[in-house]
Amino acid sequence: MKKKIEINLLDVSKSSSIEIPEYQTIGASGLDLSASPDLEKTGIKINSGEWKLIPTGIAIELPNGFEAQIRPRSSIAFKYGVTVLNAPGTIDSDYRGEIKIILINHGKKTFTVKPGDRIAQMVITQIEHINFRKSKYIKKTVRGIGGFGSTGI
Repeated sequence: MKKKIEINLLDVSKSSSIEIPEYQTIGASGLDLSASPDLEKTGIKINSGEWKLIPTGIAIELPNGFEAQIRPRSSIAFKYGVTVLNAPGTIDSDYRGEIKIILINHGKKTFTVKPGDRIAQMVITQIEHINFRKSKYIKKTVRGIGGFGSTGI
C-alpha cells in the first residue's frame, strides 16, 4: 500500500466542530468538503442563476509541489443543477486561508446549503513547475493546429 501524505488541517470555525474531509469509498479520488458549521441553521439560499461563496471552516497546509483542486459533487450537480463555478478551483501550496467554495445554481429551484452539507470535493495532486524556453519552432503532430471539434464529436 502506498504511503499516505499527512497534511495539517486547521479548524477556523467559531464552533470548532468542522467536518474533517473524508474519502467516502476506498476508491474515491476526492475528499468531500462540507459547509461550515458556522452557517445559520436556515442555511445559505442560492437562487436559480445565482452564485454564493460558501465557507468550509477549514484551512490546510499543503506541502510545496502539491495543489488541491476543488470540484463539484456529482450528486448535487445531477439532482439540483448546483456546481462549482470555477471548477476546478485551485488551492496553491502557499495559501493558508479558509477554503471557500463558489457554488452556482443552474437549477430551476432555489438551493439551500445548510451547515455540514457536503458541497464539493477536493482532490490533492502533485504538480511540477516548468520553465518555458522560447523556440523558433515546435514539433509537428498529426493533429497539428486543429482545435475545437477537430477530432470529431
